[in-house]
Amino acid sequence: MASPKAQVQMVYKNCARALGEGPHWDDRTQHLIFIDILNREVHRWDPTTGKDELRRVDDTVGVVVPRRKGGYILGLGRRFASLDWDTGKTTTIKEVGPENPRPSTAELPDPSAANRFNDTGNRFNDGKCDPMGRLWTGTIGPFGPGGFVAGSGCLYSLNVDRTVTLRHSGVDLTNGMAFSNDNATLFYIDSTPKNIYAFDYDPQAGNLSSERTVRQFEDSGGSPYTAEIPDSMTIDTDGKLWVAMFNGGKVLKLDPETGKTLQTINFPVTQTTSVAWGGRNLDELYVTTGRLFPEEEFKKQPLAGSLFKVTGLGARGRPAYLYEG
Repeated sequence: MASPKAQVQMVYKNCARALGEGPHWDDRTQHLIFIDILNREVHRWDPTTGKDELRRVDDTVGVVVPRRKGGYILGLGRRFASLDWDTGKTTTIKEVGPENPRPSTAELPDPSAANRFNDTGNRFNDGKCDPMGRLWTGTIGPFGPGGFVAGSGCLYSLNVDRTVTLRHSGVDLTNGMAFSNDNATLFYIDSTPKNIYAFDYDPQAGNLSSERTVRQFEDSGGSPYTAEIPDSMTIDTDGKLWVAMFNGGKVLKLDPETGKTLQTINFPVTQTTSVAWGGRNLDELYVTTGRLFPEEEFKKQPLAGSLFKVTGLGARGRPAYLYEG
């Protein structure tokens, strides 16, 4: 049950016209960066003044992270790209997918992944930097009547030397990521099978191994458009996971050791998408939302697409990692 001290506040109304996602608190500037994936927008919001600076880009944007040397790194369609904030110009670093040759087994951390590599028609969806400054982001496949094409997504890292490594494949719908506080584990959500996985993670090489399931959520029923699924997540300094449940209107606090729900925070909208710790003490949980439904439903959920802040949780996060390339 939700803590009686937890307070949910709407702080930026209807800032996403389609799919608000990817919040990243820049501890250096005290700004929140977030995206509207389908409207191809990158937002930089100042919670002190309420000012929102907006940059529009030329493709769907699945992830944005600040770059140590300035500017931002994006996942645009299937491209890794840099964004110069002052000019709004994007520059492609590397594209993944059908334009690149099928990787040989020697190029794959997991050689068996070669048999599952099928990334045609995909786009980047969600990502996060690791302790070494790599950007990890994954793809999702085309969406059809039955949902996203199963097994067509992959997980990549953009390394600090600007090379790209395929880290994992056979994914349905790449979503939330979090690195454990001891930097030994990557937690990773594949939304369509409703699973949170954990991998042993080698921070120096970036290799993943020993995949296991932390939590498999029960099937809530409904169509691919309405089913409740785990979306994005973050981690607190106690090592607990905070997971946004898309079509569930809630954020769950989970124990990764047991997979059990420790706390539930409810919202006045259904499409809760992503979470990030922010504020000067990193004890405020920012939550993005979407509004992927007809206008008639929006009348019932007038705060859909808004940004929310949750306080009084008795938890805090760590500064988010930057891209170091």
